[in-house]
Amino acid sequence: MKKLLSFLFAVAVLYGCEGIDFNFNVANKDEEEDQKQEDQQKPNTTVPGSEDQNGSGETGGYTLVWADYFDGTSLDNISWNIEVNGNGGGNNELQYYAAENVTVADGCLILTAKREESHGKHFTSGRLNTQGKRFFTHGKIESSIRLPKTADGLWPAFWMLGNDFSDVGWPRCGEIDILEMGNSNGIKYGTQEKYFNGACHWGFYKNGAYPNYAKSTVNSYSLQDGEFHLFTLVWDESSIKMYLDMDKHPTELPYYEMGINETEDEWATGRYFHHDFFIVYDLAVGGNFPGIWDAAKITAIGDAPVSMYIDYVKVYQKQ
Repeated sequence: MKKLLSFLFAVAVLYGCEGIDFNFNVANKDEEEDQKQEDQQKPNTTVPGSEDQNGSGETGGYTLVWADYFDGTSLDNISWNIEVNGNGGGNNELQYYAAENVTVADGCLILTAKREESHGKHFTSGRLNTQGKRFFTHGKIESSIRLPKTADGLWPAFWMLGNDFSDVGWPRCGEIDILEMGNSNGIKYGTQEKYFNGACHWGFYKNGAYPNYAKSTVNSYSLQDGEFHLFTLVWDESSIKMYLDMDKHPTELPYYEMGINETEDEWATGRYFHHDFFIVYDLAVGGNFPGIWDAAKITAIGDAPVSMYIDYVKVYQKQ
């Protein structure tokens, strides 16, 4: 989750997950144990859902290995951790992440941002991840998302971190940002609803820098049009590629592509992207990516809450 750069090696302070802190508090541990017992009696969430939940499908030799369609009334705590903190995500973000801002209703996972005072912050919002619960090496990972209007100051994201984060830290664990919106360049040029990016971060700090590669796109149509859009990561032994609306436009070229088969250098991508990664969703408010650090300049959230809706997430792998 970083500010966009078009070269591989950039000063890390420009990027959003610098100093990222995953020593989060998991909400309601007693409720989690109760939920686990209830969920064990529920139908398996990997059973394909309705026709509008097909995604890109089992194509190219990929088989569905895990999915969450969020069809119930509560989060599957066997798969997800809700984050509760106000540490700014290493990006000087303005929200406090609260458990009550992560809900499941109407067949969707919902992350809601509100303008309200909490723990010294002027906003609350939601963030969750599958660390230590659902993690994968390679595959096709995709999610159908309805994005809120981000101008000015909202920063929705769908991304992944290396599951060894707790052992090796960031950025050595590796990071794959499949979708980010709300960047300051979109605000500056009036392309906020079409401006999005993919990015990767890896390696370690050396002489004040670490390796990363981000690529922005100004799409031909709005991604904040009230419709669900599909964001797909295709990750294999040789490359990382990201696609928009692959279900509707299966022949479109990727909006992001990076090779990951080099191993000779200590910063080589092949050393950091061939192990388990877990999934993260968040709806950040302000910070380094939008370039807004003053709560009074956040116009995307008024008196009414603003939400990001996730219809489903799917993971396919080749057997």
